[in-house]
Amino acid sequence: MNSSNDNNTEMTSPAPSQVQQDTQFWLEKAVIGLNLCPFAKSVHVNNRLRYVVSSASTPEDLLKELARELLALNRADPDEIETTVLIHPQVLTDFLDFNDFLGAADALVEDLELAGELQIASFHPQYQFAGTEPEDISNYTNRSPYPTLHLLRESSIARATETMADTDAIYEANMQTLEKLGIEGWTALGLKR
Repeated sequence: MNSSNDNNTEMTSPAPSQVQQDTQFWLEKAVIGLNLCPFAKSVHVNNRLRYVVSSASTPEDLLKELARELLALNRADPDEIETTVLIHPQVLTDFLDFNDFLGAADALVEDLELAGELQIASFHPQYQFAGTEPEDISNYTNRSPYPTLHLLRESSIARATETMADTDAIYEANMQTLEKLGIEGWTALGLKR
């Protein structure tokens, strides 16, 4: 028998297919559409991005699933799966909790002896860089519809950055793009605030 809290969680939690669809929309409109990550388009267009929607409801369960996904990505052929997004809509919905979890996630990469092979990038609906206000447009570079861990191959990052003279220029261009767009422009694209 479910408690009323369980029922409320079920009613407010979107279906996994909706979570993936929302995340893919964000990727296409914001990450690729605004060119926030110049490396994302080819991975997306060539279908080498794996979406995993987690049903984890505790950080411990998410850590176990993260371990499975890190190992699976490491074993996968990069021509088939170059990167994975692990979306976890039911756990670490508070940004401070999510941010605290990132230390455990990075430690897991070390424990699995995958440091230098894989790394984790983080995205969250409430993402906030240190020294910024919650609604600063700069935070939107890392604002996703749901809490998300992006598992990346170090070799893919190295290949992508070889073609760029100045990778800091990506951050600077992103800030210019977002400042020009503003929060109104962000929501006009159909992206959640």
